[in-house]
Amino acid sequence: MLKVNSLRAAVRAALFGSSIALVAVSSPALLAQTANPTAQAEQYFDIPAGDLGVALTTVAAQAQIPLAFDPLLTFGKQNPAVSGEYAPLEVINLLLEDSGLYLVAGNDNSYYIEAAANHELGAVSVTAPSLIQTAPRFAAGQVETGARLGVLGNQQAKDTPFSIVSYTAQVIEDQQLESIGDVLSNDASVQSGFGYGNYSEIFMVRGFNLYSDEISYGGLYGILPRQLVSTNPVGSVQLLKGANAFANGVTPGNSGIGGAINIEPKIPTYDYTRLTLDTTAQGRTGVSGDVARRFGDHDQYGAHASVLHRAGDTAIDDENREETSINVGVDYREGKVHTALEAGYQKLNIEGGRSVVYQGSLTEIPDAPSADTNYAPSWASSELENTFAMATADYQLSENWLAHGALGVNHNKEYGDYSSPTPTDNEGNATLYRLSVPYESDTVSSAFGLKGDVQTGNVSHDINLGFSSFDTKVYTAYTMSGNSATNLYDPADVDYPATLYSGGSMDDPNIRSRTTAQGLALSDTLGFLDDTLLVTVGARYQQLQVKNYSYEGVKESDYDENAISPVYGVVYKVTPSVSLYANHVESLQKGDTAPSSASNSGEVFEPYKAKQNEVGVKYESDDLATSFAVYEIKKPSAYTENGTYGVYGEQVNRGLEVSVFGSPANDIRLNSSFAWTDAELTSTQNGTNDGNQAVGVAKYSVVLGGEYDLPIERAITLGGKIIHTGPQYLDAGNTLKLDPWTRLDLSARYETQWSDLPLTWRLNITNVTNEAYWASAAGGYLSQGDPREIKLSVSTEF
Repeated sequence: MLKVNSLRAAVRAALFGSSIALVAVSSPALLAQTANPTAQAEQYFDIPAGDLGVALTTVAAQAQIPLAFDPLLTFGKQNPAVSGEYAPLEVINLLLEDSGLYLVAGNDNSYYIEAAANHELGAVSVTAPSLIQTAPRFAAGQVETGARLGVLGNQQAKDTPFSIVSYTAQVIEDQQLESIGDVLSNDASVQSGFGYGNYSEIFMVRGFNLYSDEISYGGLYGILPRQLVSTNPVGSVQLLKGANAFANGVTPGNSGIGGAINIEPKIPTYDYTRLTLDTTAQGRTGVSGDVARRFGDHDQYGAHASVLHRAGDTAIDDENREETSINVGVDYREGKVHTALEAGYQKLNIEGGRSVVYQGSLTEIPDAPSADTNYAPSWASSELENTFAMATADYQLSENWLAHGALGVNHNKEYGDYSSPTPTDNEGNATLYRLSVPYESDTVSSAFGLKGDVQTGNVSHDINLGFSSFDTKVYTAYTMSGNSATNLYDPADVDYPATLYSGGSMDDPNIRSRTTAQGLALSDTLGFLDDTLLVTVGARYQQLQVKNYSYEGVKESDYDENAISPVYGVVYKVTPSVSLYANHVESLQKGDTAPSSASNSGEVFEPYKAKQNEVGVKYESDDLATSFAVYEIKKPSAYTENGTYGVYGEQVNRGLEVSVFGSPANDIRLNSSFAWTDAELTSTQNGTNDGNQAVGVAKYSVVLGGEYDLPIERAITLGGKIIHTGPQYLDAGNTLKLDPWTRLDLSARYETQWSDLPLTWRLNITNVTNEAYWASAAGGYLSQGDPREIKLSVSTEF
């Protein structure tokens, strides 16, 4: 009988990496559908209580079925005694009882063991899957095999005519990531910067802006915190690249042409208590805990809580951040019903926060100040507080039809004293002013629909009918000071300046805007040739209403428009591992309002439609997943010409994307990507900027990331990531060009035990060389890259 330790290399080499379908262990019917005859035939087994890893190896050898598992999963675990006539899969399930491990079906009638944290709980065998369930993961554990696609629900990446990637909570834990921008730094198609003068994150996806308040939660817009989203409650970060109005509808703001980000909450599938302590070289410390329990006769009830508190100085000089995040949830899964309720609270205080640098009088891009220089005054700060909740429900109407619904609410409250320098020359001299803003918003968001699988002759149909809506009210005011002198390289800590301008009531802000959107979508994915050819057709009718008010609460404009967004897609499975796909899909965003400087000031324009065409190929083997895509997106552009504001120009983005992730070799995990983007301006005012590159779009970006388990007895993993981003422009005239930049991140992970507790130590160093660089020109201003930061954490689970 082989010892577990001696099997380590062989077992890891046998782990299955992609195109896997999770088996609902509590449903023998699902196992029977995927099991081979040998796995189903009953045999006599006599397995004594003892080492779980040895017992599993014995059963697999006796039954002659391919079973793979990481010995670290079974280390220290004991199995109950099993004796009698059983099918091999039944025996394995009995051995795994109360272990927190589950049996999973892989490709080619193979099987492997997975930790409960990666396991999709599926108590019911149904044709139409629950929209609440999570997707299985590839072997590397960093990327899920699918994602939520709005009205289409949870979809496997290989079966969809879209480019999607979904990063798991494991990536967040192992890389010690604190924001959504940190997570998406793993994908070359996304560049991150700051918002206009505040601390919110802004993303460039396929060369178009996506603001942080356009991130959805469980498919609902407007539920998450507006500026910065803590990673504490995150189960996965799902990125849909490209136009997406059909799947998700119009966003609450004015972005989202090039992609969408959806956050899925943590879904507990077993009992655990997890505790993590972390610190940085600057002494910022944090503690976080996760608790989950399942109970009931069939574990049909579940409850979980995630809590985080972190405070202290950042790696930027004189910048301090304090973060508190609390998320709780309950769920019920029994028979035809699956319901869940999530509620969260987040508070973030930023003191002395470094913001962006405006273009000002620059005639060339200055060298970035040293990486840790803080050119914001000490009084620059922001307090962000958010409370949110979301209820979801699935009900199985029949074997083929599923009804689903979701309702979410959000209350957002902010107060900021913001200040960003505006250069007056190329030598670093600049002015800055204070802008103080109280900001409150209330949002109600919902989604309801039907999802069904129907067979007509030899053609299958995946039908989706969905309705979604949101209503957001914004209340705000401001005070503003005059200018003070400073220098980017030798910043002056100017005194808190007096107010010169103001609007509205700072203590009780009036309503400034109300945005209401409603959409109805219908689609059918037709499957031909035993579902090797999938054709998707659909459309969404979207109505958008926007009311704008003065700072005194008087309505200034009323906007009510509608649009239809179609989608066409095709997937052809050349082999079980290779899929070709193509799509034509559109994005939709609310139209601009003519500025006060235009002769038609206050005029509101129709929603902007952006059209995308994309073709690509996806490859998934047992160990590796890769994708390749080329696309073109056309978006109207608005500007003032001859004193009148209107839609005159167009931005055309053409791009190429390549990604690879998985385990190409034993003890190696990859997560790498490449993106090339040509963002061309056409039909510009008087043709002045025709052929130029759009502002803030990097010409190319490369992310090379990976991990390696050292071939020694102790569980030590070394990893790293190299990010290289090409040139981009600060202005539409392409006279201000940012240099390419490169960042190196390194990591190490050590798994051990202390007494009976498993311990995982993590060390992460971002920007190892402390490179000073301008990371982004998105929005027409400069966002500087973060300095070197050293993070250390230790976590345990019991």
